[in-house]
Amino acid sequence: MSPLSTPQRNTIHNVMKKENHTLVSEFVFQGFSSFHEHQLTLFVVFLALYILTLAGNVIIVTIISLDRHLHTPMYFFLCMLSASETVYTLVIIPRMLCNLRGARQPISLAGCATQMFFFITLAINNCFLLTAMGYDRYVAICNPLRYTIIMSKRVCFQLVGGACSIGLIVAMTQVSAVFRLPFCASKVAHFFCDIRPVMKLSCIDTTVNEILTLIISVLVILIPMGLVFISYILIISTILKIASAEGRKKAFATCASHITVVIVHYGCASIAYLKPKSENTRDEDQLISVTYTVITPLLNPVIYTLRNKEVKNALCRAIGQKLS
Repeated sequence: MSPLSTPQRNTIHNVMKKENHTLVSEFVFQGFSSFHEHQLTLFVVFLALYILTLAGNVIIVTIISLDRHLHTPMYFFLCMLSASETVYTLVIIPRMLCNLRGARQPISLAGCATQMFFFITLAINNCFLLTAMGYDRYVAICNPLRYTIIMSKRVCFQLVGGACSIGLIVAMTQVSAVFRLPFCASKVAHFFCDIRPVMKLSCIDTTVNEILTLIISVLVILIPMGLVFISYILIISTILKIASAEGRKKAFATCASHITVVIVHYGCASIAYLKPKSENTRDEDQLISVTYTVITPLLNPVIYTLRNKEVKNALCRAIGQKLS
C-alpha cells in the first residue's frame, strides 16, 4: 500500500478533529480536587456561609419590603442588590456543594451556558447597582434639597432596569462567543462555568475571545468603579465643608456601609478579571473565585445589618411586633 500524501493526512486529521468536537457534549468540574483531604471541611464551611448568605439577604429583602421607614431609594437599591445576590449564589453554590460531597455530576453544554449566562448577568447587575447606590449617596449629600425630585421612583426603576439590561446584553455577547468555540476537553479546572476555564477547553486559538473578555471586563468593572470613585470625591469634598463635627460624622456614617461593600466587590472583580490570564495558579484562581462567589455575597447583609442603624432598628421593630 502506498503511503498517504500530505493532503490526505491533513484531511483525515481535520475529520478526526471534527469528530472530537462533537464528542464533548458535557463538562465535569474538577473543583477542589487538589484539596482532596479537606473536602468535608470545605463542604461544612461553604454550606454554613451559604445558609448565612441566604438568610441574611432574605431578611434584608423582607425587612425593607415590610418596613415603611425603609421605603427610600437607598434601601430600594439595597433590596434589589440583596435579591440579585441571592439568585447569584443559587446559580453557583448548590452544585459546588454537591461536587464537594463526591457527587460529581457532569453538566451539559446547555447547562454550562445557562449557568455562565446567569452568573455574568447577575455579577454585572450587582456592579451597576452599587454604582446606582453611589449616585444616590451623592445626590443625598451634595444636593439634598432636590433629592426627592432627582431620585424619584421612575429614576430608581430606570437605574435598576439599566443595570439589569447591561448585564443581559453582556451575558448574551460573552456566552454566544464562548459557546461558538469547538471543545476538545471536558474537564473544567474550576467549580463553575466561568469564562476563562471554559475557553481553555477549546481546540482552537482563543486570542480573539480573550481580547473580547478583557475589553468587556474593563468596561463593566472600571467604568462603574470610576463613577463611584468620582461620586465619593464629590461627597467627601461636600462633607468637609460641613461646619459641625457631628454633621460630618453623620454624613460619613450614611456612606460607610456602601463604600465597604464597594471596595470588597470591585477589588475582587478587578483581581479576578483584569489580571493576566497566566499570572496565578489554579488554586489561587479558585481562592479568588471563592471570595467573590461565597464571601462577598455574605458581606452585603452582614455590613448592612451590623453597621446600619436604620436596618437594625427596623429589624428590632419587626421582632418586637412578632413577640407582642
